Amino acid sequence: MKSVWLHGSVLSALALSGASLAVANEDVLKRTADPAEQVLQTVDYANTRYSKLDQINAGNVKQLQVAWTFSTGVLRGHEGSPLVVGNMMYVHTPFPNVVYALDLDKDGVIVWKYEPKQDPAVIPVMCCDTVNRGLAYADGAIILHQADTTVVSLDAKSGKVNWSVVNGDPRKGETNTATVLPVKDKIIVGIAGGEYGVRCHVTAYDSRTGKKVWRGYSMGPDSDLIVDPEKTTSLGKPIGKDSSLKTWEGDQWKTGGGCTWGWFSYDPKLDLMYYGSGNPSTWNPVQRPGDNKWSMTIWARNPDTGMAKWVYQMTPHDEWDYDGINEMILTDQTIGGKERPLLTHFDRNGFAYTMDRSTGELLVAEKFDPVVNWASKVDMDKGSKTYGRPLVVDRYSTEQNGEDTNSKGICPASLGTKDQQPTAFSPKTSLFYVPTNHVCMDYEPFRVSYTAGQPYVGATLAMYPAPNGHGGMGNFIAWDNIKGKIVWSNPEQFSVWSGALATAGDVVFYGTLEGYLKAVDSKTGKELYKFKTPSGIVGNVMTYQHKGKQFIGILSGVGGWAGIGLAAGLTDPNAGLGAVGGYTALSQYTNLGGQLTVFALPN
Repeated sequence: MKSVWLHGSVLSALALSGASLAVANEDVLKRTADPAEQVLQTVDYANTRYSKLDQINAGNVKQLQVAWTFSTGVLRGHEGSPLVVGNMMYVHTPFPNVVYALDLDKDGVIVWKYEPKQDPAVIPVMCCDTVNRGLAYADGAIILHQADTTVVSLDAKSGKVNWSVVNGDPRKGETNTATVLPVKDKIIVGIAGGEYGVRCHVTAYDSRTGKKVWRGYSMGPDSDLIVDPEKTTSLGKPIGKDSSLKTWEGDQWKTGGGCTWGWFSYDPKLDLMYYGSGNPSTWNPVQRPGDNKWSMTIWARNPDTGMAKWVYQMTPHDEWDYDGINEMILTDQTIGGKERPLLTHFDRNGFAYTMDRSTGELLVAEKFDPVVNWASKVDMDKGSKTYGRPLVVDRYSTEQNGEDTNSKGICPASLGTKDQQPTAFSPKTSLFYVPTNHVCMDYEPFRVSYTAGQPYVGATLAMYPAPNGHGGMGNFIAWDNIKGKIVWSNPEQFSVWSGALATAGDVVFYGTLEGYLKAVDSKTGKELYKFKTPSGIVGNVMTYQHKGKQFIGILSGVGGWAGIGLAAGLTDPNAGLGAVGGYTALSQYTNLGGQLTVFALPN
C-alpha cells in the first residue's frame, strides 16, 4: 500500500509543479489500464464497462459464492458501483450521499466515512428517486457530486475535504444524480432539473482548486452554448448562427431543460468528450413549438475549452420525454471495409445509433426493441430534407393529438427502451450487452405554467408491459452495432435497471429489479449463474482483483425511476411520472435495502 500512496503523492507533486495537464490524464489512464482496480464508474474513458480479468469465466462462474457483505445504512435506490484503488474500496450511497472507505486487507473495515450535511428539502425536488451514480478517482482524490449539486474533492487516504464548490441551486429545481468525469486537470460535471424548467449545462472545474473553468449550456445564445457557428457541425454541416435560439419561441429557451445527468466519455486521441442532453421543458410539446435545439442531443466537446466540435439531435421537438442522456460507448471497429473511430449510443427513444465520433457522421440508426412504434425509422437518405430525423407516426404524436388528449399505446414509455443503466461492450465478441425496458405508455399533455422551483412537467402518464410480447417489462440483449441487429435476447419479468459488465472470462453480468445478480454466456446469452441479493438491483456490476483473487461486486437497494413506488412509498398509479402503476407487482418480489454484496470463487 505504501507504494500506491507514494505514487499518488508523486503525481500530486508533479501536478503542483505545473505538469498537471498530462499527469492527471496519465493517472486515470494508467489505473483504468489495470484491471485489478476500478477508478471510474464507466470502468474506462470509452465507457465500455469491460474488464480484462478472466479468473471467473464461463466454465466456473456457477461456483461463485458470497465472499463478504456491507450494509450502507441507507435505503432507496442504490445506483452506480464501488471503486477500488489499491487495497481500498470506496462505497457511496443515495441521499445523503455518504462515502465509505473500506480496507480490503481487513475484510472491509471502515477507514473513514464522509457524511455531507445536506438540506433534506432537496429530496422532493429530485425527479426520480434520491439516487447517485457514484464516485470517481483521480490523482489521490475521490470526487463526489452531491444531490444538492455540491462537488467535493476528498483526500482518498484520509477523507479530508480538499475543496468543494456549489454547481447549482436546488431552490430552482437544480439537483444532481450523476457521477463526474476527471479528465486532464479538470472535473467535468452535469446537472439535473428538466422537470423543473432548469436550463441545463455541463461545467468544468479545476481538479486542484475547484475553480470554474468553463460552462456550456444546452440551449440559448451561441456564446452560452460554446459553439462556433461556422466550425461546429451537425451531420457534416455548420450549425450556423443562433442555431438554438431560432428553434424556440421567444424566451422559452430560458426554461428549456436539456439536462446532463447521464454519463460522460472521453477519447484521449481526438481530445474530445462526449455526452447527451435531455428532454426539453415542459413535457407538453404544444407549449414549445420548434425543434428545441439542443435538447436531446449528442455533444462532442473539447474538455479544455468546452468548444463543441459537433452535435446531433436525435429527437427534435421531443413529444414523449425521451431524454438523450444515455452513455456514449467508444470503439474502433471496421465498418464498410474501413476501420473507424465509432460512438454507439442506445437512446431512450428506442433507436441505437452508431456514429463516427470524429466527425459526427451518422452510420447506423435502428430500433433495439421491435415494439418501438412512435417513429417508423430514422431517415438515412443524405439527399433528403429530413436526413437524420426520426419519421414520426401521426397516431403516436402527442402534439398532433393535442392537449388534454390521451395518446395510447406509445412504445417505448418515457423511461425509454433503455434509461441510464449502462451497456457493456466486449472486444472479444464485438457485441454490446444492453439492459432494456420493454414498456409502453399512454401520454396526456396538459398546459402548465412555469414557477421557479415548482414541477414543470405538463403530462400525465400510465405505463405497462409492451403488448403482444413475452408478458414481462424487460429484456437483456446482445446487439451488433454495425448491422444494427439484436443477436440474442433474454426476457425479464421487470425492466433491467442494472448496468452490465462484460469480462475477458466470456461472462456478462447484470442485476434484476427482483434482486438477482445474473451471469450469462457472452456468445449465446445462456444463463450460467444467479443469486438473489437482499433488495432489488439498480446498481452496476463491477469487478476487481485483490491479492491475486478476482471479485464481483454489486450494490442492491431497489429504487430509481422504475422502483420509485417502493422506494418512496407511493401508491397512486400515475405517481412517479407514471411508473408507480407499471411496477406495482415489484413489491411482491423485493423490499427496500442498502447492501454491497461481493462474490468470489471458493478457495
